[in-house]
Formats: sequence, C-alpha cells, structure tokens
Amino acid sequence: MARVFLGLGSNRGDSLAIIRSAVDELSRSLGGVAVSSVYLTKPLDLEDQDDFYNLAMSGDFAGTPRELLELAHAVEARHGRDRSREVPKGPRTLDVDIELFGSLVVREDGLEVPHPRLAARRFVLEPLLEIAPELKDPETGEPYAASLRLLGDQGIRKIGSLHGNRNDRR
Repeated sequence: MARVFLGLGSNRGDSLAIIRSAVDELSRSLGGVAVSSVYLTKPLDLEDQDDFYNLAMSGDFAGTPRELLELAHAVEARHGRDRSREVPKGPRTLDVDIELFGSLVVREDGLEVPHPRLAARRFVLEPLLEIAPELKDPETGEPYAASLRLLGDQGIRKIGSLHGNRNDRR
C-alpha cells in the first residue's frame, strides 16, 4: 500500500460539483483520505480560458501506479472528459493527475511520477503542502516547500473548502 497524492482541476461545467463528485468517487478506492482547500487558479499555458478550480487529495492505494492512472482516467471520463476531443492545455471538465505515488519514480509511456511539472506549479504545490507540508521530491530529496518559495504568484487564490471543513479528512 502506497500513500498517493492526486491533483484535481476543472474549469468547464459546474467545476465545484464535478470536483466534489470526483473526490467522493476516488475516496472509495483510497484509505485515510485527506483533501486540501479549493484554489482558484489562472490558466498558465493556454491563457484564453476560464480560471481553474484546483485541489489536492491523498490516500492509501493498494494497486500499482498504472492501475491508479486507469482509475483516474475512468473518473475523468465519467465526469465528461474526452481526451481525444480536447485542446491540449485547454478547458476540461476534470483533470486528475498523479502527483506522487509513495516514494516511487516512474517513467513509462503515458505515466510519469512524480508529475513532471509538479515543482513548477503553485496550483499543485500549495494544496499538496497544505495536506502534507513535509513532502519531498523522491528523486532529489529536496523539500517541495523550497520549490514553492521559488515560484511567483501564478494567479492562485485559496477560496475555501470543498466539503465545508478545512483540511477535510474522511
């Protein structure tokens, strides 16, 4: 069993309802779930789109990284995401990224863990460090808090809790 960290985002449809539903669905496959606050984030790569709602969640997962990726893609699809029809970096109903999978480093076709852009994205690091402030890069041992201190504002703002309680734990 590995402690996994996921980043969830949405900027299409009823984003908060979509993320809430995805967290509930993913929680059925994870033990000891922790969920960060919700953050509203300006898009970074393709700027001509609505802001994203983002959060992080963690939990204990009994499967492999590939099985977690399959679960994430299935949850995305059930929430209206069609990867074959979307604009890369564009609007999406739901994005579920595997940020960390225990201390594993995975480099496979279609699966990279830690997520390759984790340390460069404030909208990923802030919610991750909210639920696990001690997180370190499994490749370098560098604390992610140090990476966060190097980042600019990136247009991220904490807006509250998904389920009404701060640092909601199930």
